[in-house]
This record gives sequence, C-alpha cells and structure tokens, in this order.
Amino acid sequence: MSDLSNGGSGAEAPHLPVVPAEHGGAKHEHQTDHGVKHIKIEKYDYDGNRIDEKRKEHIAYEYLCHLEEAKKWIETCVKEELPPTTELEQALRNGVILSKLGHFYAPDIMPLKKIYDMDESKYRAKGLHFKHTDNFNFWLETLKFVGMPKIFYPITTDLYDRKNMPRVIYCIHALSLYLHKLGQAPLIEDLLGTAIFTEEEISAMKTELDKYGIQMPHFGKIGGILANEMPVDEVALHAAVMAINDVLDKGGQLELMVALKNAAAHLIKLDPANAARYHEALREAKARKAARKAEQNPGTGDEDRDVYDIMLTQADIQDIVNEVNTTVKKEISAVKLREGLSSINQEIQSGSLESLLKALLLEDVHLTGVIPENIQWYKDILLKSTKDKAESMVGGSLTRDEIQDILAIANEVAEHTRAVVQAVLSVNKALKQVSEAEASAVAVLQALLSDNLDLADVIPANGQYYYDELLRAKKAKETSQEIGVLTEEEIQQIVHRMNEKAEHDRNVAMAVEKISLSAEQRGSPEEVLHALHSSFVSVGLVDDSCAALYSTALQKAVEEKGRSLSQEEVKAVVEQVNEQVRLQNLLQAAIMDINAAVRPDADVAADRAGVLRALKSQYAHFESVQDSNAPHYAALLKAARAAKAEKCGDPNVQLTEQEIQAVINKANVQTQEAIELARAVASINSKVESGDVAAVLEALKAAVANVRSISDECAEAYCKKLAEAKAKKIQDGVLDSGGWTEHRTRDGYVFYYNVVTGESQWEKPEGFSGQSRELTKDEIQAVVIKTTADYDRWTLLKANEPTIVQMQSYWRGVMVRKEYQKKRQFLKEHEKEIVKIQAVWKGHKAHKSYKQRLEYLNQKKDQTVLIQSVFKMHRARKAYQERHQFFKSHVADIVKLQSFWRAKKAKQDYKQLVEVIQPATSAVRKFLSLLEQSDIDFSEELECQRLKALVVQQIRANQQLEQDLYTMDIKIGLLVKNTISLEDVVSHSRQVNKNRTKGAKADGQDLVPSTGGFSKQTQAKIEGYQHLFYMLQTKPHYFARLIFEMPQSKTNRFMENVILTVFNYAHNNREQYLLLKMFETALNEEINNKVDKLADIITGNPTVIKMVVHFTRGVRGQNTLRDLLGPLIQEVLATKDVVLLTSAVDVYKAWINHMETVTGEPSKLPYDVSNDQALEYEEVRTRIASTVTALTDFSNRFLVSIMESLTKIPYGIKFIAMKLRLALHEKFPEAPEDDIIKVVGNLLYYRYMNPAIVAPDAFDIVDVGMDNQLTPDQRRNLGAIAKVLQAAAACKIFEGENAALSCMNSYIHEAWGKFRDFFSKASTVETAEEKFGIDEYSDVIMLTKPVIYISVKEVVSTHSLLLEHEDAISPKTDDPLRIILKELGVCPTVESLLGGVRDAAPGEDPQDIINEAGKQEIPLTLTNRFEGVGGDDSSSMKTLFVRTKRMVVDVLRVQPGENLTSVLYTPATPEQEEEHQTFIRKREQLEQDKVHRSTTIRRSESMSGDRNLPLEGMKRKIMRNLRTLEQENMVNSKDDYQEIVNAIAKDIRNQHRYRQQRKQELTRLQETLEKLKTKAKFCEEQMECYNVYVKSCLDRLGKMGSKGRTEFKRQTVKYTAQKLFEKKVIRDIEGLPQHQFRSATFEITSTDIGKFEISGKFLGIEVQRVELVFQDLLQLQYEGLAIMKMFGRVTVNVNLLIHLINQKFYGREG
Repeated sequence: MSDLSNGGSGAEAPHLPVVPAEHGGAKHEHQTDHGVKHIKIEKYDYDGNRIDEKRKEHIAYEYLCHLEEAKKWIETCVKEELPPTTELEQALRNGVILSKLGHFYAPDIMPLKKIYDMDESKYRAKGLHFKHTDNFNFWLETLKFVGMPKIFYPITTDLYDRKNMPRVIYCIHALSLYLHKLGQAPLIEDLLGTAIFTEEEISAMKTELDKYGIQMPHFGKIGGILANEMPVDEVALHAAVMAINDVLDKGGQLELMVALKNAAAHLIKLDPANAARYHEALREAKARKAARKAEQNPGTGDEDRDVYDIMLTQADIQDIVNEVNTTVKKEISAVKLREGLSSINQEIQSGSLESLLKALLLEDVHLTGVIPENIQWYKDILLKSTKDKAESMVGGSLTRDEIQDILAIANEVAEHTRAVVQAVLSVNKALKQVSEAEASAVAVLQALLSDNLDLADVIPANGQYYYDELLRAKKAKETSQEIGVLTEEEIQQIVHRMNEKAEHDRNVAMAVEKISLSAEQRGSPEEVLHALHSSFVSVGLVDDSCAALYSTALQKAVEEKGRSLSQEEVKAVVEQVNEQVRLQNLLQAAIMDINAAVRPDADVAADRAGVLRALKSQYAHFESVQDSNAPHYAALLKAARAAKAEKCGDPNVQLTEQEIQAVINKANVQTQEAIELARAVASINSKVESGDVAAVLEALKAAVANVRSISDECAEAYCKKLAEAKAKKIQDGVLDSGGWTEHRTRDGYVFYYNVVTGESQWEKPEGFSGQSRELTKDEIQAVVIKTTADYDRWTLLKANEPTIVQMQSYWRGVMVRKEYQKKRQFLKEHEKEIVKIQAVWKGHKAHKSYKQRLEYLNQKKDQTVLIQSVFKMHRARKAYQERHQFFKSHVADIVKLQSFWRAKKAKQDYKQLVEVIQPATSAVRKFLSLLEQSDIDFSEELECQRLKALVVQQIRANQQLEQDLYTMDIKIGLLVKNTISLEDVVSHSRQVNKNRTKGAKADGQDLVPSTGGFSKQTQAKIEGYQHLFYMLQTKPHYFARLIFEMPQSKTNRFMENVILTVFNYAHNNREQYLLLKMFETALNEEINNKVDKLADIITGNPTVIKMVVHFTRGVRGQNTLRDLLGPLIQEVLATKDVVLLTSAVDVYKAWINHMETVTGEPSKLPYDVSNDQALEYEEVRTRIASTVTALTDFSNRFLVSIMESLTKIPYGIKFIAMKLRLALHEKFPEAPEDDIIKVVGNLLYYRYMNPAIVAPDAFDIVDVGMDNQLTPDQRRNLGAIAKVLQAAAACKIFEGENAALSCMNSYIHEAWGKFRDFFSKASTVETAEEKFGIDEYSDVIMLTKPVIYISVKEVVSTHSLLLEHEDAISPKTDDPLRIILKELGVCPTVESLLGGVRDAAPGEDPQDIINEAGKQEIPLTLTNRFEGVGGDDSSSMKTLFVRTKRMVVDVLRVQPGENLTSVLYTPATPEQEEEHQTFIRKREQLEQDKVHRSTTIRRSESMSGDRNLPLEGMKRKIMRNLRTLEQENMVNSKDDYQEIVNAIAKDIRNQHRYRQQRKQELTRLQETLEKLKTKAKFCEEQMECYNVYVKSCLDRLGKMGSKGRTEFKRQTVKYTAQKLFEKKVIRDIEGLPQHQFRSATFEITSTDIGKFEISGKFLGIEVQRVELVFQDLLQLQYEGLAIMKMFGRVTVNVNLLIHLINQKFYGREG
C-alpha cells in the first residue's frame, strides 16, 4: 500500500537543470546558432520556482499519458468510443463505463441489466445520483471475481467525489496487466513520450493535481506488485505444463488426469469421467499448433523456436478442458430432452390432463411458462397441432420449440378469453347500475375502454351515444323476456353504429363551424367554397364561380352577427349571393347586346335604335342617356371597341360596363361643347354683319370659339377680311340653307346647328346640302391666321432691314466667288498646257542670260580661277579651325564617347560569346585575358582561406563554451537537489576556466593551423586522410549510409562535429552544393528504407529532416526568420491588452477572476466546469468571439508575411523540400497531391518556422533583456497564433476539444489554399547545379584545392566509424573507399597520430592531456586519390579534357586562326614562339611569388603539368590528347573540336561570376566571424555569472566548515531484464522473446560521481559494457527524448532509468 500512497509518478519528475534561488534571480532559455539550448542566468538572478513548475508540468503530462492509455484500452475492451482524455475522469464518475468494462471480463457477475442508468440519460439530465455508486460497487465485485489483488482497489469516494482519481486510473492499469496475464484482455499500450497534449491541457491537469494534494502512484511498479501479490509460482507452473505436454506424447488417460490435477498447473473444472475426451482433444490441439507454426515459419529450426511455439500453454489446456466439459454437458442434456419430448407426445394422444401436465413440467425438457389452470387449452391445441402435422407431408412428433410455441399461444388464448368474459360482465354490470340510478355514462365508458374487449374504435367523446344505445338495447332485451345480458358481438355492433352516428353529427357541426370560421378569419375563397361543398351541409345551389362572393358575403354576415352562423343563416347568405349573381348576369347580357350592335362589321346608323334600347335597359342602369345623342353614342361606342380591339389584338374584345358609361359621358360632353361652338360661330357672323370692330374682336377672343393667332392690332383687318369672305360666299351663289350650319368637333365629328331656331343634331338635316352662307369656324380661323401672318411679316421685315441689306451683299459676294472659282477650275483643268507655256518662256529667258554670263567669264578666265581657289582655301581652313576648337573644348566628352563605343563593341562581342551556342574561335580569343588570375584574385583566395579557418575555430570554441555552460548549469541544478557535492561543481568550474584560458591564448595567436611540424610518417598518414575526406565530401552516399548506421542519439553530435566540419559549414557555393547533395542522398535513403506511409514523416522525427532544419537554422537561416517574423512578433508582444485564450474553460476562469477582482466578493458560479458548460455562458462566448477576431487578424498578418517570403527563405531548405516532394511522389505514386504538399509544409512551416513563433526568445528572433522577459500571456498569444497557422498549414479544422474555435474553420480552409500554393512554389526551385554553377569539371579546374580544418580527435573517430561500418557503407570489394581505408590501415590513436603528447604533471590526469591534444585542429588539403589513375577511367578523361583545354588557351593566346584545327595545323612563327616563352616565364615567376606568400594554397598539379612545353610541342600534345578524347566521344574532329572552344567560352563566362561569389563569400565570412565573437562574449558573461555563484557558495561553505561533505563510494546493483521490464525501464530487447527476459541480467556500477557503467549478459553470454553519464540522461530528458537504445538492441525508457538511478544511488524517489 505504500506504493499507492507515497509514490511518485510512473516516470518521475524530470531532472531539469536548475540553479539555486537564494538571490531571487530569473532564468532565461537561450538558443545558440547551432541549436544547443542552455540556461541564461543574469547576474544575481536565480529562481528555482520555475524548475519546480517544470517538474509539475512533467508529472501532469505523464498522468495525461496514463489517462490516454487507460482510455484506449477500455475502448478496445468495450468496443465503444469514450470522451476525450481531458474529460475521462469526469466520465468515469458515474461508474457506467467501469460497469461495462466489468461485463467484458465477468459477464455473469456484471450483466448489462444490472448497470444503473446505462444510457447515462439521468446523469446528463440531473448529474450524479447516489445510486450511481452501485455501478462502482458492482465493478469491485468483478475485480474480486477474477482474483485481482486488493492492494489495487480504490474506494468509493476516490471515484464518486474525485478525491483520488489517479488511484482509479492506477487500478485500471493494474487490471489490464492482470487480465493480460490471465489471457483475458490485451495489454495496455505505453504512450509515454508519444502522446501529444496542448499547453492548456497540461496546465489544467497540473492545476487539478495540485488541487488533489496527493502524490502520484508508481505506475511503473504495477508489474512488480502483481508478481508479489499473485501466488503463482511460474517455475512450478512451467514444469506442470511441460509434464502435461509430455503425457500427451507418451502416456494414457490415467496419467493425463494425474498431470491435469497437479495443483501447480492451476487447472479447474476437471471431471474424471471426461478423461478420454480430454486426452483426445488435447492431442489434436497440440498437433494443430505444431503444424500451424511449421507452416508459418517453414525454415525455422528447433533451436530457433520457442518451446511454447509447439507446446500447449496453461491457457490453451484450460480452454480445451472447458470446451470438452461444455460438449459433454450438451450431449447429456440432448438425451434427456429426447426422452421428455417422447413422453409429452404420448400423453397428448392418450393421457389424461394430469399426466400431460406432469410431462410438461419435466425439468429436462426446459419448457417455460407452464400454467396448470390452462391445461385444457394445452391439451386441445397440442392435440390439434399433432393431427395437423400428421395430416401434412411433414409428419412426426412435436419438437420442443413447437411445444414451447404452442404453450405460449395457449397461455395467450386462455388469458384473453378470461379477460374478455370479465370485460363483458363489467359492461352489463355498469348498465345494470345505470338502471338502478347508481352511475352514469362515465361508468359504461370506462368498462368499454377495457383492453380486454378489443374495442379499438371506442371513442371517449361518444360516451353518451354508447350509454343511450346500450341502455336502450339492454332494456329491449329485458322486455323481450330474454336473459337481458348483452354479448360481446352486440356490444361491438352498438359501438360501431354509435360511432358512425356521432361522426355524422360532428361532421355537420364541424362543416358549419368551418364555414363560419373561414369567413371570420378571412380565409381564401377556395377554403370557403370547399366548406360549402361539404356533404354534411345542405345550403342549396352553390356556384363555384361565385366563391369570392360567398366568402365576402359570409365575412360580412359574421361581422354583423358577431358570432358563428347557423346552417340556416349560411343558406340565406348563399341564396342572397345567387340572386346578386343572377342580376349581374342580366346586366352582362345587356352589355353584350350593346357590343354586338357596335361590332366593326355592324351598320351602326341602321341599328342606333337598338343601341339606344340596350342603353336604356332596366338591368343596365346607365346614367344620363339622352335620345338625341343616340347616333353619337353608337359612333363613339363603335370607335371605342375598335380601339380596344386594336390595343388588345383581339377583334372579339368586349366593352365593359364602366367603359360604356365613360363613352356615354364623353358623348354628352362633346354634344354640349359642339352646341357652345356653334353658338360662338353664329355670334361672330352676326357681329361681322353689324361691322362693329370691337364686337368682332371680342367675339373672336371668346374662349368657346377657340380661335387662335388673334392680335389686337389687326382688329379692323379681321372685320374687313371676314366681311369680304362672307360677301364672297354670297357672290359665289351659295344658297340659303334655312339657318342650318355644319361644324366639326375637335375629335373630327360633324355637328349640325340651326342659327335661326337654335336646334342641334348629329344627323344631317333633310334638304341640307352641307353649304351655308354663314362662315364656319374653319373659315374664320383661316382668315384670322392669314391676316395675322401678313401683319407679322410686315413687322419683321421692318425691324430687320439692316440684316436684309447685309444678306443681299453676302449673296452678291457669293455670285462673284462663284465666277472666280469657275475661272480657277478652268486653269486647273489646263494646268499642263499652262505650265508648258511658262516653261518655254522661262527657258528662253534663262538661256539668253546664260549665254551672256558665259561670254563674260570667257573674257575674264584667269581672274575667275584665282578667285575660286582663294575662296575654297578660306572655307576649308575655317571649317578645320572650327572643328579643332570644338574638339579642344570637348576633350572629356570625346574620350567618354570613345570609351563608350569601345565598351559597346566589347559588350557586343561578349554578348555574342555568351548567347551563341557555338561561338567562333576568333571571338573566344578576344577574351582569353579574362581567364588569367591576378594578384587581387590570389589575395582574396588567401583571405578567404584565413577567414574560413578562423570561423571554424570560433565555431568550435563557441560549441565548447556552450557545452561547458550547459554542463555547469546541470551540475548547479544537481547541487541544488543535493545530488552532487560542491566539490564537483568547483572542479568543473576550474576546468572550464582552464579551457577558456587556453582558448584566449589561441585567439591571441590568430594563426591558421598547419601540418608542417609533423613527422614524415604522420605526414603520409595525413595525406591519406586528405584523400579520405575528399572522397567523403564529393561522394554523398558514404555519409548518407553512415548516418543511418549510427545510433540516432549520436547523429546530432556527429552532424555538428564532423559533417559540417567536412563541408566547412557550407561557407561557399561548392561546399553548400556538396552538403545539399549529401542531404538529398540521405533523404532518398531514409524515405526508401524507413518510411512506410506519409504520416511517418509528420508524426515521427526523420533524421535527415532534423539535420536539414538544424543546418538551415544557422546564422543565415536565423537572420531570415528574424527579418520575416521579428516585426510581427514584436507587434504581438507590444499588444498588452489582448490575451488570446482559446479554451472555453480558461476564458471562463479568467472571467470569474476578473469579476472577483472588481467586486471583491467570491463568485457564486462553479469554478470547475467542462468546455460545454463554459460555453453556455454568454460572456464566455462573447470573449471567445473577440479572441477569434483578434486571432484571425494576427494570424492573417503572419500568413501574408509568410506568403511574401518565398524569395527570402534559404535555398537549401527549399531544395530539400523539392527533393522530398519528388521522392514521396516516387515512393507513393497513388498518394493525393495535397497529402504530399502537407508533408512538405510540415518541413517548411512546422519544423522551420513554427518553433520561432512559439519561442522567439529561444531562437533569437527578438531581443529579450533582463527587464523585459516574455510574460505567460505573451507566450500564450504566440502559441495561439502558431496553433492556428499550424492548423492551416496542415488543413486540420478545429473540432472536439477545440470546438470553441470551429468558427475559424472557413478561415483555415482559405489559409490552407494559400499555404498549398506557397508550399508548391517553395518546393519548385532550380537545380543545385544551376544555382551554384557546378558541373563535372568544377573540381578539376579549381585554382586551389579545398581545405578543411578538423580536430585530430574527429579524424580518428571518423576513421573508426568508417572501419566499424565498412561493410554497410561500401559493400563492394573494389569500392574506392575500401581502397583508401586499406591504405590507411588500422585506426591510429590521438597520441600516435600526433607523434606523442606531453607528460602529465603531478596530480594531472593523463587522459585529460590526451583529450586536450585531440582538440588540436589540422588543415587537410583535400585531393582526389584517383585523379589521373587508369586510362579508361571517366575521372581521368575529365582531367585530360581540362589539361587539353588549358593548353589550347595558351596556344590561342599567341596564335590566331579561323578554327581550332587551322590553328593546330598552322606552323607558329618565331615571333609567336618568343611571345609564348615570354608568357611562360612570367607565369612561373608569378607562381613562385605565390608559393612564397602562402603555404596553405597550392595550384592543382593537374593544371600545371604540360603548360611549359614549346608552342609546337604543346600543339602536338594537344592533337594527341584530342585523338584520345575523340575515341571517348568527348570531342569531334568533324566540327573542328568545337567542344573545347565551347568549354573555354563557358570558363570565360563563369570567371566573373566566380569573382563576385568570392567577394560575397568574404563578406559573409567576416559577418559570421563578428557574430560568433559576439556570441562568445555573451557566453563569457554567463560563465562569469556562474563563477560568482560558485564563489558565493564557497564563501558560505567556508563559514560552515566541512560539515555535510560526502565521499564517493562505488556501488553496484543487479537486475534481471524481466524485473526491469516490469519496472518499465526496459521496453523491448530485439531478438529476445519476453518469456526469456529472466535469462538476461544487467549490472549498473557507479564508477565516478555522475558516471555509471552498465554491463549485460544475454543467455549467459556477456556483451559489451556501456559507459553512461548521468548528465547525458538529463540532457535527453530535457530535450524530450523518452526512449534510447543501449547495446544496439535494448530499448530503454530514459525517464524511468533516471528514476531508478536516483532511487538506488542517490536515495531519492523522484
């Protein structure tokens, strides 16, 4: 029990590096350039609280892992999905899950029906109930049943009240192991170190464990406790099982029973009567097991097999015994069953009821539900079934199942019959009580509703109907002198009949009510019509076309009545509507008559009387119909119908009532207007006759007359002109019309008016010819308009007299111009003739003048010549002087123009050299001078080599200093925990200071190391190493294979110490190219051999990916991240008022804390809630929404910056991303493109960028000082942003525990689309050859050989590793690496390679001197061991090609030619030979100068062998080489060896590029060196802090004396592998089955403080010893590596090994 109450966690508290807290200081993590993390301690700033927090977080993480393990194991057992891990404790409290688990392994003890609230509905609705504890108690019963040791049992309050939930989980783990030992359940999975939880989940669990206030149980000790508690002697059990297997092969049944009954075999339920069956079944099972094993492993020998591969185990034997027992029991039961069935069938045919009942009750038949009272029903139905079966074709006796079914049917029949009789009697009794006035219809209804009557159609609402009719029927029966009892059939008939009657009555009422309701609620006309058509309502004739009228009328009636209408009232409304419709139809008939009379083809004049009759019809009700206007009505109606027909496009269209009324009104108005017009015209005529000018003007201006264009100035003219017009009509002979005049209305209709009588009509009067002496309105209007127009024209002309004159002048000008144009056109048409005339005339004049001038000059010939010569001389001198003066004043400009022209010409020539695929030899010859190496080139090469050496030295010094800092940090942490003494810390501090002193001296010398002081033998050895490392550098597959042969724990150290050194930390293009090619080869190797599915790369930790990220995060890669992410992270850090809490529980708790802080009172809300419960609060949802908004904004900023960083990301990681994508496509061709892009994104974002966002201070992305450390809120904000970006980069939506962020899923999908494009573009780059300008000749044509700076110890260790893994790295015997290793021989020691080391001083450890000497760095000038060896070797051909090219350059420099063939076959002149020799002498002098200036740089011998030959000798050598190269198809004589010329042109093009790259490399090396020195200074300051602390401790110790010091004492502990496996220290041993772990032992011996030696024996054979440094274990734990390999085959849990060492050697439990 002590293990449960006082133990620590399964993998105890992490031994993190700590520092004392005496000074209350702060501790900060810092990430170096090379990925080594150490603790940054400011001066006098130490704090141990954070270390304790880390320990608690680690315990919380381990407990979460145990929860996850228990969850997955239970899910496997019960086949159900459980809640998330963080909610598992709460889900277990009701005991339902535990009860289901108990049912899994003990179904008889824990049947499902015993589980309280199995579906958890009550728990979800009301929470925990006390009855839930029954589930827990039942589960404890199952533990007792299977024999689980009680030491593991939890108590009720541990679970129900959550007093000790870890104890419950501990019990589940123990149960899994116990059941697995019994073979009843799978073994629980170990997820420690592999399960992943968020910071929020770990923090919440830490808080929860702090609240428990208990120590965690020892999960790792479960196996040992079970072994001690279980009484099984495994040795005796093994011997007993072996004895049983031997008896099966050799003995008989009696011997087998004796062996089976051996108590050591632990077999139960053995029956001696079944001995023969046991023997047969066990032998068959053993034979099957052996045969199955042989089929599975046909080539396995007996010595390779496990004993239980062919032998039966104890579990196998017990299973077979149980199976035989069950089989025998079933056979006996079958015999007794047949006898019982035979007896039953006999009694059915001939037996009595008593004997049949006795046979049915026999136990052997296993019949259930036999009721003695129903025996008669059994007899009848069984007998009938027997006869039916006999008559059928089946025949035979009844089977048990048939009898059981018949019994069930008979029981139902008997029960139903009794119930029906009782129900019928109840109904009659109720009716009898009614007759006695003791009850009412309610009692009858209750009796009818009895289930036994089978009256499914009894309706409670019809109770009164049933009551009345049943009572009437019963009385009728009694009256007819019958028994007076109603039967079941009579009751059923009455109920059915009354249902129909009640239904009909209700339907009538409902129909009327529906009508009223539809009207009252203003339902649609269709609803009202449907209700009126009901078969239950009789309201008379209903016209479907009047639905709307019915609806309106009914609505009005309901409103008037204020209630629902009765059937009679509905009927009255319907009749009223019908009458209205009838009258409306008559009106429509009248309208149709009118439309027929005015149809287009009708004679309106003939049927105007019919139109008038229709208009005056009593049903039409048209207003203001006048008989005198009948002709006009007919005309207007016909016109209106025609217009409507034209508009609608339907000739049969009808005028409506409203349209006809409108026409009538219009006709009346037009008649009145016509009368008024006629009277006005008559008035004008009378006034004209009177001659009164004023009266005429007044009459004309009358509004009724509607005369236009009247002017007061023309009044007299109007009167005169009108009188003249009227007189003219009389003169023309117009007859008197009897006073009738004709007028036209505005609409064009003719109207007649009698000026004498005042009569008017629309028809032409009889005898009227249509002409009258009276002026008509049109004639008056015409006179007025003409008179007014004449007056206006005269006025206009008078007012515009000047304008008219001007217009006349313009017109005359037009006439003149027209005449001029006519004349001009004539000249233009005869232009040729005119020009000819003019030319003849001009020629005549010129000819005459020329003759006169010529005659004059002939007379003065001498004077003329003299004048001409003087003038020409003067003009030429003047022009020369002006040009000379211009040049003198613009000398600078002219020089510029000349240089520009020459540069342009050279540029054109060089452009031709660059762009032309096969440039001409003459063009190439112009630029041969560019290939020469100047003093500047040589100086830059020297400076580059010097800076490389210094950078490598500084990197190594920094690495050593960081390692010393880290070790010092660990030792101080151990000192705080009292694990080591102060002397150890002081000793290490002195050693560190000693190393710093030596490093300072080396820095002061600032010399590049050399190998000049070594012996001749050592020099030969070093030359071999130069060949070796050249091969390793240029052949990537060697390092790629070696990486995977080494243990993974050594890969990082080997990467930093050797690989990066060999490649000079990739400081130039060549070395970066070679390093990337090595990464590419290793990546392909790992994917092809170690990756089985895409998820392995994401979930695992691939070695190459880790190395690439480590390399990329160097100085250049870190600067990229700093530029890319630094400003955005600073923005996040500067935002003080935003806390991005993504967990609903955290938001809820923050809200409560805020309320309590503001109010000063404790909150009444519960503190512990789940995510779902927290989200129920509006404030929580509001805060989360605000968080999501801010989180989306921040994440989008980071996303935009990342999307724009495509060109900033280092080429190296993009190149590896491209190779990763291509390799995955090749390995998984059917994988979707998006899945592969996600893997690429895992490299580019998750592994490269994401850590810099989460911990910017650790990766030096932001500058963090002592006073501005990152707060928890700032880290949480960055973590939340990284969480969103990580989800977007992996296209993983938020769900489950992150459901609060599910509203961001749309953003996640949108961002994933951008990330997908980004990853695709980032993984598509140019090849490394194109990027770095490297080809197959690059190494051959180098000016200098590459040099690396490597320590002696690294040389020796690399040599040792290569020899150790030689077969795996170079499997072929003729491999070049094997040749070099053979030449090097055995691996030397550091002393032998250096030629010895200094003697150790007194008290000085000789090994320390050797280690110090091993750190000495030596330069290795890498050379190709196989260069020039073997005539057919491809490398030799490349060398020959380059040598030939160099000699061709020397020839072309002094001898021109059209092509290379012509140059080589053209003899050289003496001048060319002399020029060649001069050039050779200059070159030799330059080489000698360079040798004197530098001993570290040597020109490649391959370049200087044949270049001192005479010109003709060199040409002959060239021709021989060309013939050799042509045989290898490297050149072709047919194109005049153009390939050589092309190669020279390529060298010229690359020369400038190489110089630029070298300058850039110099700049980068200088910057890197400065940063490394800054880093070294920082580390020095940190070491000073440690020294101050150590000194303060020494001062305190001096005051306290020597009290408390401990001496080192050598100790040894010994364990079997089985014991360590039970403690979970060992997880697996490759090649050793688990049942043989007892045969393997391990000894752990403390050799020094913090150092241990582990030795092992497997099956009695001792294996190699392993030295284990405790600090290395702490380092692995700190880096999160929970698993390590020992002896190459033993998998060890790092955390539990630390716990074991603490417990056994330091007396600590954690």
